[in-house]
Amino acid sequence: MVALVQSMVGDHPARPVLVLSNDPEAKGLVRAAEMGIPTAAVDHRPFKGDRAAFEAALLEPLSAARPDIVCLAGFMRILTPGFTSRFAGRMLNIHPSLLPKYPGLHTHQRALDAGDAEAGCTVHEVTEVLDDGPVLGQARVPVLPGDDAETLAARVLLQEHRLYPAVLRRYAAGDRTPVTL
Repeated sequence: MVALVQSMVGDHPARPVLVLSNDPEAKGLVRAAEMGIPTAAVDHRPFKGDRAAFEAALLEPLSAARPDIVCLAGFMRILTPGFTSRFAGRMLNIHPSLLPKYPGLHTHQRALDAGDAEAGCTVHEVTEVLDDGPVLGQARVPVLPGDDAETLAARVLLQEHRLYPAVLRRYAAGDRTPVTL
């Protein structure tokens, strides 16, 4: 989130209008407020599995902010097709694997367990299918001897901070050509 906000300056075609979290204690909310970005939090825990009610609550601050593009960054809740369809063609997410490989969780360990020579991250459009939307960019990193999930994740994260802002800039300008780093 910080890398995205910091990139949206000068001639960038987008500006941040809201940072929204499902965790009221998220450090990103503090960082966003420090950068002058409006923030909101909708704690998912009181909804106890009632996704429709949680998503309705999410829509309140999101709708009030009227974003042209919704960028998910560290939002670890699965969104329903009813929610994602409201933002079809306008919602992006970053995933720590080279999709279509390893959708879901534990991506770095899965790459290591498979003996992959490289790993990376993917920015994609969000659709109703988890981690399955059109790929808008990928960055690759080598899997090094002695890597564990933590060391691999740290190298991938560095690329995430480069890739997502590059994809957002292009996407906000109307260019869906994939970015490759």
